[in-house]
Amino acid sequence: MKKSETKILLIDDEPDILEIVGYNLSAEGYQVFTAKNGAEGVEKAKKKQPHLIILDVMMPEMDGIEACEIIRGTPGLEHTIITFLTARGEDYSQVAGFDAGADDYITKPIKPKVLVSKVKALLRRLKENDKKEEEDIYRVGNLVINREEYKIVNEGTEIILPRKEFELLSLLSSKPNKVFKREVILDRVWGNEVVVGGRTIDVHIRKLREKIGDEHFKTVKGVGYKFVI
Repeated sequence: MKKSETKILLIDDEPDILEIVGYNLSAEGYQVFTAKNGAEGVEKAKKKQPHLIILDVMMPEMDGIEACEIIRGTPGLEHTIITFLTARGEDYSQVAGFDAGADDYITKPIKPKVLVSKVKALLRRLKENDKKEEEDIYRVGNLVINREEYKIVNEGTEIILPRKEFELLSLLSSKPNKVFKREVILDRVWGNEVVVGGRTIDVHIRKLREKIGDEHFKTVKGVGYKFVI
């Protein structure tokens, strides 16, 4: 996907942020759209269908957390990358952001060039995720994941995983560093099967850590899990 085809929506109630960040992203060749509050941002997101959304937490009319939840639940925007750009760096605010469905969290102040580099990294993740979703066999870090045969190869060693462990690994590794909420994991891996509790996820994560390596699975307390390379 060319830069000129990449759409970025910037949602912030600070005019200076909209102007400075918008200018730097436009100068890179991206299509940039702006909104000055959460409510306007939700409408712009539905209309423009952006590939990446950058939004503040504290805004009038509708805050960023609520806006993120609505956007994430909107058909057609499920795979849009969402990152918060905010001066609020407290743990509870970050957890609330991830719990609302955000993919990342950037703390102000940040130099424009650094922000542009971060945006490029996020968009590369989108491209890699799209490619992985189309492939039955793909590589992530030292792992080769074979969706056809429900097996993985870890640094040359073939490992056959039980179905649910494989599906959990496949989900988490499809978007490295993205935090998957516990309810999303339960829905995507177990679906409408027998009712299971949250401990079921913990047990499967523990087994994957034992087989693949503890360093690949990180717990985000009160939210869920993510796979790291």
